[in-house]
Order: sequence, then C-alpha cells, then structure tokens
Amino acid sequence: MGDTVVVAMDGPSGSGKSSTSRGVADRLGLRYLDTGAQFRAMTLWMLRHEVDVHDPAAVAARAGDPVLESGTDPLDPTITLDGQDVAEAIRSEAVTAAVSPVATVPAVRARLLDLQRRIISDALDDGGIVVEGRDIGSVVWPEAEVKLYLTADAAARAARRTAENGSGSVEATEAELLRRDQIDSSRATAPLSVPEGAVHLDTTPYDLAEVISRVVAIVEQVRGTAEAST
Repeated sequence: MGDTVVVAMDGPSGSGKSSTSRGVADRLGLRYLDTGAQFRAMTLWMLRHEVDVHDPAAVAARAGDPVLESGTDPLDPTITLDGQDVAEAIRSEAVTAAVSPVATVPAVRARLLDLQRRIISDALDDGGIVVEGRDIGSVVWPEAEVKLYLTADAAARAARRTAENGSGSVEATEAELLRRDQIDSSRATAPLSVPEGAVHLDTTPYDLAEVISRVVAIVEQVRGTAEAST
C-alpha cells in the first residue's frame, strides 16, 4: 500500500459517516468524497427539469445530462451542478424525499459509479482519499485498503440528523431514516450491505472526536501492517 490509501466508509444515513470521513481525511491529509451528495445533486437536477423521479425510464433517459463536479477538500467539500454551487440546495426536504427512487435507477448508479472511480483514481496521486456512501467497499472500490461500516441505533441517528438540520421532530426523522434503510437495503442494484472484510463500528456510544480517533487508529494500523510486510 505504501503511503497511498483508500478508506471506504459505508453505512446507513445518520450513522456519522460524513463528519467522521471529513475528520479522518483532514487528520490524515487525504482527499474526501461524499457520494451521497452526488446522488442528491442528480435528484435535484431531475426535480428542476420536471422529470418524474418515480418513473425509472424517465430518470434513466436523462441520467447522462447533468454536469456534476465534486470538490475533494475535506475542509471545504463542494458540489456543483451545471456549474452552480448546490451544496445547500441538495439538502432540501424535496430532494431528501426524492433521492431514494432516483438512486435505485441503474443508469444513475452506472453514471455516478464511473465518476466516483475516476475521482478515486485521481486522488491516488495525492496520497489517497476517504470515500463515504453505501456501497463503496462492496461496489465502488472493493480493493480499498481500509473498509469500515458505521452504524448507530435508530434513535441516535435521528437525533443527530435532526440536530444537523436544525428543525423537524426526532420521531419523524427516525421514521424517514428507517424508510430509507429499507429502500437502500432492498434495491436490486448495489444494495446497502456490510462489505466483505469491513470493520463494523457502532458509533452510538461515542462522540465525533472519539469516532474519528478510532478510525484514524484503524487506518494507521493497516498502514503499519502493510509497511512491515514490504
């Protein structure tokens, strides 16, 4: 592995993947990619162009049209759609409600899979990258040197997500998270699952700093083992 490492961070929504991934990438001097933001950007484009997100054929027909770019600075990750910053727009309630059906469309996943793999490949020249999502270690980059699967109990996930959003009820947020879990776990293409060889980390009892430190220690242990074997 040398000094280059890809960290695949998978898990359900609200498990702490985003904050953990950014913190780990910053601590280790790595790039960072939020694949969920890409699916949200694709969904936003469909909504803005009045594509019926519940019609897989209609979504598939337009999946190649959006111009999507992801910035990989962990301290300032960006996402643009047709040249426009959409970092805030992709977090709207409308996008949240529509992203799951869009993400299940194979043409969307194929388009973004190609983009994600190109971003990861480019980051290998810069030390590596932490990539978060739901199928990173199983589909996007199964050869990742470090694979993690983050979980937390539903109540903790809902409380975190509600605090991040700054509004809404914990109960409604928990119901939405469980609904998305069901959709993500049961879709035919790249379902949410624990990748082979992944370290399962339940973040429920830990604060963010503790989770970041635990993941950094795992990465450094893998790096040390790889260096000792060369």
